[in-house]
Amino acid sequence: MFQRLLVPIDGSDLTDHAMTASLELARQLGAAVTGFVAEPIAAPPTPGRPPALIRQETLEHDAMTAAHANSLLQRFADKARQAGVSFTGHHAQVPRVDRAIIAAAESQGCDMIVMVTHGRGAFGEFLFGSQTKAVLAGSTLPLLVLH
Repeated sequence: MFQRLLVPIDGSDLTDHAMTASLELARQLGAAVTGFVAEPIAAPPTPGRPPALIRQETLEHDAMTAAHANSLLQRFADKARQAGVSFTGHHAQVPRVDRAIIAAAESQGCDMIVMVTHGRGAFGEFLFGSQTKAVLAGSTLPLLVLH
């Protein structure tokens, strides 16, 4: 049935729920889990700023986002080990999170995506958008949405 689940996480208050629920599902299915963290790329530089300062800020941003992603993925790996589930973790800096999730699922050979949703409602989606809806619209893989 399903052999590899892609589970995007972001460090929000729903991350632990995504980890726990996806690992339980994977354990029941005999599937492996691929954790994925999509970090935003650095904001475009303000015109007129010195190139050396821009480079330094970009390096700092890259280091901070990599540390955040590695911390989340290590926590996920620890939980997977405790649950007896095979786990790999990946992260990327991306301009569009939804596209990165779909690309990661495809490149890692996943056959299902498991996501949590904040359930902000219509007004919240208008203000903040919905990564879950964007993934659903752009992917051909099954998507399990947890709330």
